[in-house]
Order: sequence, then C-alpha cells, then structure tokens
Amino acid sequence: MQVIFESRDAEGAQMRELSIERVRFALRRLNALVPRAKVQFSDVNGPRGGVDKRCQVELSTEAAGTVVIASLARDWRTALDRALGRATRVLTRSLQRKQKPTRDRTAKLALDS
Repeated sequence: MQVIFESRDAEGAQMRELSIERVRFALRRLNALVPRAKVQFSDVNGPRGGVDKRCQVELSTEAAGTVVIASLARDWRTALDRALGRATRVLTRSLQRKQKPTRDRTAKLALDS
C-alpha cells in the first residue's frame, strides 16, 4: 500500500512516520483492497490554539471508489485516529453493501405463496 503524507504545518510534519505507521496498522485487514492512502494535516486557525487540528484521510479503492474523511481535534494524534476509525468503518460498510446480494421482490412474493 502506498501512503502519501502531506502537511501544511511544521508541527504536523513531525507526525509523518507515526501517521504512516497508524495508517498501515488501521488498514492491515483491508490492505489488498486499498492500494493508496493519503493523509493531510492542516492547522485551521493557525497558532491561536483550540480545536483546530484537521486531519483528512483519503482512501482510494477500485471496489468502493474513493473514501474521504476529515476530522478536527485539539491534537494531531486524536484527529488522525478519529479520521482513520471513521474511514475504515465507512469503507468496510460500503464494501459489505456491494457484496450483499439484493433480494428480488418477486422472489419474496413467490416464497409467501
């Protein structure tokens, strides 16, 4: 899996190695389905502080398309973990929907008779 890391903030750039490890760990079961993951860090309102650390995770898959999730938190690690958690849940759910066969209404009517 290719992991692309981008940061618009100097403090966020220090999280590069940890972010790549966390992405690979979170997607270890979906590794074959996700050939590319992109992580972007940005500080929304600069050095003023507060809940302003933004992490955007973009997962590119062939089966489910592209999944993009963004998260805001007080620190980079929390924003990354929240975004990865949501991204894996959304991706897993969309893959399950595609695998699940749709029930035909006529089949149900035939069973009821």
